[in-house]
Amino acid sequence: MTRSPLSRRSLLLAGTASVLSLPALGGAALAQTRGGSAARPAPGAATIRLRLLETTDLHVNVYPYDYYRDRDDDTVGLAKTATLIEAARAEVPNSLLFDNGDVIQGSPMGDYMAYKHGLKQGDVHPIIAAMNKLDYVCGTLGNHEFNYGLDYLGTSLGGQNFPSVCANLFKADGEPLVAPTRVFQRELVDEAGVRHELRIGVIGFVPPQIMQWDKANLEGKASTIDIVEAAKRHIPELRRNCDVLIALCHSGIAGGPAVAGAENAALYLAEVPGIDAIFTGHQHLVFPGKDFSNIAGADAERGTLHGVPAVMAGFWGSHLGVIDLRLEGRDGAWKVADFKVEARPIYERTADRKIIPKVAAAPVVLDAAKPEHEATLAYVRQPVGETSAPINSYWALVADDPSVQIVSNAQSWYIKSIAEASGLGGLPLLSAAAPFKCGGRSGPDYYTDVKPGPLAIKDMADIYLYPNTVRVVKVTGAQVREWLERSAGIFNRIDPSSTAEQDLIDGKFPSYNFDIIDGVRYRIDVTKPSRYDGDGKLVAPDSHRIVDLTYDGKPIDEAAQFLVATNNYRAGGGGNFPGADGKTIVLDAPDLNRDVIVRYIVEEKTVDPKADGNWSLVPWPASTVVSYVSSPAAAKVALPAGLKADPLGDAPGGFARYRLSVG
Repeated sequence: MTRSPLSRRSLLLAGTASVLSLPALGGAALAQTRGGSAARPAPGAATIRLRLLETTDLHVNVYPYDYYRDRDDDTVGLAKTATLIEAARAEVPNSLLFDNGDVIQGSPMGDYMAYKHGLKQGDVHPIIAAMNKLDYVCGTLGNHEFNYGLDYLGTSLGGQNFPSVCANLFKADGEPLVAPTRVFQRELVDEAGVRHELRIGVIGFVPPQIMQWDKANLEGKASTIDIVEAAKRHIPELRRNCDVLIALCHSGIAGGPAVAGAENAALYLAEVPGIDAIFTGHQHLVFPGKDFSNIAGADAERGTLHGVPAVMAGFWGSHLGVIDLRLEGRDGAWKVADFKVEARPIYERTADRKIIPKVAAAPVVLDAAKPEHEATLAYVRQPVGETSAPINSYWALVADDPSVQIVSNAQSWYIKSIAEASGLGGLPLLSAAAPFKCGGRSGPDYYTDVKPGPLAIKDMADIYLYPNTVRVVKVTGAQVREWLERSAGIFNRIDPSSTAEQDLIDGKFPSYNFDIIDGVRYRIDVTKPSRYDGDGKLVAPDSHRIVDLTYDGKPIDEAAQFLVATNNYRAGGGGNFPGADGKTIVLDAPDLNRDVIVRYIVEEKTVDPKADGNWSLVPWPASTVVSYVSSPAAAKVALPAGLKADPLGDAPGGFARYRLSVG
């Protein structure tokens, strides 16, 4: 049975309610583009080539521009991806475009729109205005869609000329926040030139961890369930109502056994019968690709998850995901007979680290967001104070660092008076912060680098990338130690008896999970096994990398209580850190960490963010060759105290390798 399509206006928030006003859907909602039911294949066999296109993790990157560095950037931008979309459609007329989430947050334009400009009903967000030019069929919600609250999300969705789906997200009353599934009728042309009406079924998913990561915006207003559980609820009925079934999964690809509530569940989703193609995202990686070469069930060359074609199209518009399906129609049904998967980049990097753009930006997309782009430039260039010392993160993973120090200093300054007013002033106050911009999957230019002199808002975004809010947790000294042990998992184990070159950093460990805790002093012994694995599971209970941990000049009292200033992501359980699971929060501050840094600098007028050296690495033998990958620009800045680095040559992706010694 065909239901009436949902209008754009029905996606708007009703009044001042904090949840989206949508009808409950018992199954697939049919969004028809033409009257009548889908045509069945003719008695003889028919073959259709259907091209499915994906953008994902755009994060408000419309322009090929780096607002943090205030310069053009050919590695990002929907305006560039749009040119790839046009070319892909020209190759295969039967092409359908989808978005996989994380749209409205993630660049200074996103913060400008949310905190300075604002959105009222009827307004169209600039990234949405740009997407509206590209004829998207459908989208889903990413975890960062909730960073600015449900009212803002609803208004943003109201500006779309395409719907969004999400099957594992619910309002407080248990009804879907947006439609779980949709079915779109499309007229496709087979290889003989005959037209057929096909029903394209779409289902969407978001990481259930949004309830932790955005607790302040979602608690009491929304709930989530496991991605695979939601798929099993909806896919059987959706499959009966469609000819092709596409999963928009804003979730990454992880190996190992399936775990309920998994953040990266695309591989397990592929085991649910009935899915013809999966769009993935969230991890800011590329699939097919070498990042997934060792995961059982994932074919990193052909682009399949348990045999289902799947693609992950990078981030910030860096790639266009392409899945080509060859559909054969026979006996009243369409089946996938063959497929091809690729992720097409908007640029390439040469052996000498130069960026070569492969496409030009599409003017129609640039024009859609031009006023907001220009307003964002003015916004990020506003001065707020000065720094007397450089602030960079080139060595942030191997030595105490000013880019992290200034965050810790600002958090401590901000929380001190709030803690006293809350009756918590008698407890020792520590501050946890992590380096955000440390290269990695984002490339050799992705480092904080602020020169001495005036500090503008754009520099604050460079220092603190995410729109987190300040939280304070109360933990014991023992939990402080375990918190640091979890953080020390970023280091590979170094064999001091080996003379072969050994990489110090585990490239799969996110730098934002490398917390430095100020207020205590400690050293990290990387010759010992990591106590925790990459997911935060205790795997080496007899190992302790954290040594010489002291507070106020004495060994830390593991029974004593401490306050730790951090952010909502960490305090709510992000990263699975001991002592930070959402249950230890004692202060829920109203301000963004980034805004706290701005206020701190305004108050101080001039800051001197020199690292205080409260942590260091335990030296290894001089014969041990320990290498560290950073930007080539790292060789041009002063080394942190106690660190020596000698160039070892180029590293893949435009990075440089350095031999480290400490002590």
